[in-house]
Amino acid sequence: MKIENRTFDELQIGESQSLRRLCTQDDLLVFANVSGNHNPMHLYDLDGDGDGQPEAFVPGMFLGSLVSAVLGNLLPGAGTLYRAQSLVFHNHAHAGDELESRVTVTDKSEKDFTVTLATEVRRLRDDALIVSGVAVVEAPRRKLNYSSHDLPGLIVQRHRHFEKLLKQAEPLAALVTAVVSPEEPNSLGGALLARAHTLIEPILIGDPGRIATAAVTLGADLTGLEIIAEADPEAAARRAVALVHAGRAGALMKGHLHTDQLLRAVLDKALGLRAGRRLTHIFVMDVPGLAHLLMVTDAAINIAPDLRTKVDIVQNAIDLALSLGIELPKVGVLSAVETVNPDMPSSMDAALLSKMAERGQITGGLVDGPLAMDNAVDIAAARIKGISSAVAGRADILVVPNLDAGNMLAKQLTYLAHAEAAGLVLGARVPIILNSRADDDMARLASCAVAALYQARGMRQG
Repeated sequence: MKIENRTFDELQIGESQSLRRLCTQDDLLVFANVSGNHNPMHLYDLDGDGDGQPEAFVPGMFLGSLVSAVLGNLLPGAGTLYRAQSLVFHNHAHAGDELESRVTVTDKSEKDFTVTLATEVRRLRDDALIVSGVAVVEAPRRKLNYSSHDLPGLIVQRHRHFEKLLKQAEPLAALVTAVVSPEEPNSLGGALLARAHTLIEPILIGDPGRIATAAVTLGADLTGLEIIAEADPEAAARRAVALVHAGRAGALMKGHLHTDQLLRAVLDKALGLRAGRRLTHIFVMDVPGLAHLLMVTDAAINIAPDLRTKVDIVQNAIDLALSLGIELPKVGVLSAVETVNPDMPSSMDAALLSKMAERGQITGGLVDGPLAMDNAVDIAAARIKGISSAVAGRADILVVPNLDAGNMLAKQLTYLAHAEAAGLVLGARVPIILNSRADDDMARLASCAVAALYQARGMRQG
C-alpha cells in the first residue's frame, strides 16, 4: 500500500484522519505478552474482579496505541514523533468491539514545529466515546512516500473456543454413548478420554479381544465399562442403534469402522434412527485468530446436495449453533462470487436459501448468500465489495456448495491455519460423533462436548 505523509507546512487546522480496528481476544493475549501486563481484567478467560464473569476489557494503553497508529501512518504520518499524549477514558471497550480512532489538527507551532491534535477512540456499533485526549507531536519536515510492508504475522495457537465448550459441558450429566467398534487405540482412547472428562459414559460394542488389546496398548483400565460383544462392524452398528431405541444411549460414536457402515444402520428404513431430515455433517472449528467458533457444513456426507438437502444442512447447523450458545447464528452460504449468476447453481441456491430464511422456512438464524469466502469471514473484504449485511464478514456458519468444497475448506483450515475440528452428524434421533484418526485429544473432547450440549438442549426442549 502506498503511504504519503503530511509535512508540517502542508498540515491544515481542522484536517482529520481515522483508522478502524476490530479488537479480538488474540489482540489482548498478544498485548499482554508484549507489554508484560497480565492483569486478568484484560484476558478473555479470566475473572479479574471476582464477579464470576471474565471481563476482557481492552487495555487502556492498547486503546492509546490505536491513536498512535493514526499519527504514525496517516496524519501527520511517517516521521512523526510524540511529545505528549493525554488520555481520558469514558467507557470500556471489549474484545469483539470494532473501534475507530481519529485525530484532528487543532494547532501548529512555528517555534518548534510541533502540531497539536485532538484524539478520540469510538465504538462503531453505538458511536460511544471510549477515549478522548490531546496529542502533541513533532511533525515531519520532509516529504516521504513509501510502500508499507506487512510485518511478520503472529498466530496465537490457543484453542480458547474449544476450552469454552468443555467448560459449558462440565455441569452436564455424562451422555451415554454407544461406541461402535472401538477396536484400536485411537478410537478407544477418544472414548476413554471423554469419559475421564465426564463428557460421555461409553458403552463399547465390538470384539472384546480387540478392545482389550487396544486398552493394553493405551495402558487403560476397562473396569466398570459395559462391553457388548459383536465382532462384525455392521452388526455392531445395528446393536448401537438398538440401544438408542431402547432408551439406553443418547448418542453414537464412530470407532474403527467405515462411516458408511455406521450410517447404513442409522438410515435403515425399518430399524434406523431417521428423524425427518437429511443426515448432515458439521465441522465445528476453532481457528486461531478468529474471534468465534466457525462451522463448516456439509463436508462429509452429502456429495452434491440439491436445494432441499441444503435446507436441512442449514437448519441442522443453526440448531447446533444455538445449542452451543450462539444466540443468533449467522449463516454465510458460499459461492465463488457474491452476486447471483444464473449460470452458477451454487449462487442460485444461496440466494434461494437466503430468501427462504426471510420467509420463515429456515428458522433460528440469519442466512445470507451468495457470499464468497473472503467477504463471508472478513469485515474489511465485505466493506470493500460494498456488501451491507449482518452476516457478511461475521459468519458463524459456512455452507459450502458440495462435499468437495467443504472437505477442502475444512482441511485447509486444519493443516494451513492450524485449526482444531470437532465433527458431528445431525438429522438422526441422536447426534453421531465422528472422529478422525488424525484428531488430537482436544478435537476428540470437543466433538463429545458438542454432542453433549446439543443433546442437552434437545432434552430441555423436549
